[in-house]
Amino acid sequence: MIIEPGKITERITLLGTPEICLYHVNGGGESVLIGGGMAHLAPLILPQVRAFGIDAKKIREVVLLHTHFDHCGLVPYLKKLWPWMEVAVSAQGKSRLSDPRVTQSIAAFNQMAIARARLEGEAAELGFEFTGIEVQKTLKEGDQVVCGEVTLDILQVPGHSSCSIAAYMPAEKALFASDAAGVVYKDFVFAAGNSNYDLYQESLRKMAAYPVKAVLLEHYGAAVGEEAKALLPKAIKVAENTRASIEKTYRLTRDVHKTSEEIARYVLAGSPDYFLNKEVLSMVIDQMVKFIVTSQERREGIRRSL
Repeated sequence: MIIEPGKITERITLLGTPEICLYHVNGGGESVLIGGGMAHLAPLILPQVRAFGIDAKKIREVVLLHTHFDHCGLVPYLKKLWPWMEVAVSAQGKSRLSDPRVTQSIAAFNQMAIARARLEGEAAELGFEFTGIEVQKTLKEGDQVVCGEVTLDILQVPGHSSCSIAAYMPAEKALFASDAAGVVYKDFVFAAGNSNYDLYQESLRKMAAYPVKAVLLEHYGAAVGEEAKALLPKAIKVAENTRASIEKTYRLTRDVHKTSEEIARYVLAGSPDYFLNKEVLSMVIDQMVKFIVTSQERREGIRRSL
């Protein structure tokens, strides 16, 4: 995995940090950002833009692949810097960003990260607290984002989030998958199907059908070459194994909470220094377990009635 900020290909540059990534796609006369990061990245962005020779005046839009707090928190600050830049997201994502409950949660999590980084003073001075996002453009399956000399094909890939989309760049065989491809941390893959596990697995299979030379994730960087080709098949297998583990554990315990705790212990053992805290990770796992258990009980109920 390439995890440090810098060039991924001639046209694609990783910005942010290894934990929170966003990407600049250079189409020549125009460019686009993929991913919206978190608010506490604000002090890094302008120095990185200058260091990598990015012409901010050419950035015409930022595409948010989903609207979880760690993928859109930087956007209000970027809009202050570059007001000509449009925000593009799925229709479901636009709906979420118009819900005060969602935006309050996004703001709270980003403020916690600002506090952990001890950046409260800079946040107040530069104004990079999360203040909400106005969406200018919605994207759906089959749409294209034309960026100068390159085109990004939009795929709907729900499951991690109801609003998840991906972008495929045929010219580079590059797939911008965000968390819809799971979260890859070193050699560990976390199956992050916390919105709808069935759809998550379908989306993995859908993305695996595309030829790739690069898979761009928004946590812990980008896979290139043979690693990129192997990533989606590996994520599919991990998703299958995770589902089987949840079903097996629940059959033994018949307790959702105990099942979630057991899966959380396994994930934390594989990624002890993962950037999300234990509480947030446990919440994500709990959502997955509840979905899979409900599906399992429905299937078992059908069998019992036959």
